[in-house]
Amino acid sequence: MSVVARPQAPFGRRIVHVTDRRVAGPYVALTARDRGGPAPLAGQFYMLMTPTTWGGGADGRPYLPRALSFARAVSTADGIALDFLFEGVGPGTDRLMEVGVGDELLIAGPFGNGFALDGERWPVLVAGGIGLAPIVALEDELRELDGVRATTFVGMRSIDHASAAGLYELEHELATEDGSAGHQGYVTDLVKAHLEEHAESTVYACGPAAMLEAVRVLCAELGVPSQLAMESGMACGFGACYGCVVPTKDGFTRLCVDGPVLDGSQLDTALISGAPH
Repeated sequence: MSVVARPQAPFGRRIVHVTDRRVAGPYVALTARDRGGPAPLAGQFYMLMTPTTWGGGADGRPYLPRALSFARAVSTADGIALDFLFEGVGPGTDRLMEVGVGDELLIAGPFGNGFALDGERWPVLVAGGIGLAPIVALEDELRELDGVRATTFVGMRSIDHASAAGLYELEHELATEDGSAGHQGYVTDLVKAHLEEHAESTVYACGPAAMLEAVRVLCAELGVPSQLAMESGMACGFGACYGCVVPTKDGFTRLCVDGPVLDGSQLDTALISGAPH
C-alpha cells in the first residue's frame, strides 16, 4: 500500500476566484483558481463558503462553511485549478450553487487524509451521487501511474443525475435506480458481480451512507479490502470542533483529521449518525 504524506493546508481562509461554471442535471460544477494552497490528494477536502455567507440567502439564515471533496486539481502556472461538484441540499450548498464566473469563494484546506493506493491489487472505484467528486480525483491520480487502470462504477438516481459523470469524461459502468440509463438497480449490484470474479481488488468508494455500508458489508463478506470516503457534519475541518466524530472499532475518531477516508475494516457500520445522506 502506497501512503503519501498529506499536503499541509495554509493557515486560515483564502479568497479564490471562480473561472468556470457548468451545470449537469441537478448538479453544478465550479472551477476556482487557488494561488495559495498546495496540490491536494484524492479524498482530501476543503471548507468552502461565500464572502456573504453570514446572513446570506433569501431568509437571511446564517450557516457555516461546507466541507466538500474536490473533483479535479490541475496545476497551472497561475495556481491550482480546483473543481468542486455541488448539489443544493440546504442553505449552505444552495448559496454555493448560485456562485458564478468571476465571483469569489472563501476556502480553507486541503484537509484530511486521502486514499492510500495499493499497488498490488486491482483498483475498483465506486461512486454514488455527489460522491462522484473524489472518485474522479482518484481516477485522475491513477491515470498518472504507468500501467495502472481502474474499473469504475457509478450509481445515480436517474439519467439526469448521471450526466455529472459526463462533465469529467469518466469511463465507467453506470447503474440508475429508475433504470433510465445503464443497469436498473443499485451500483453495488455491478460491484458484487465484478468482485466475485476479481477478488484481487481493492475498493475505493464514496457516496451516501447506505451505499457505503452496502460496499463495506460486501467487501467484508468477500474478503476484499475497502477504503471509504465518509461524510459527517463539520464546522471547522481541522479537528477543533469535534463535530465529525464517528465510532470505529478502535474508539471514536474525527473524520476531518483521521479521515475522511477510513479503512472499511475499521468500522462496524458506515451508517453513522449525522451523515447527511
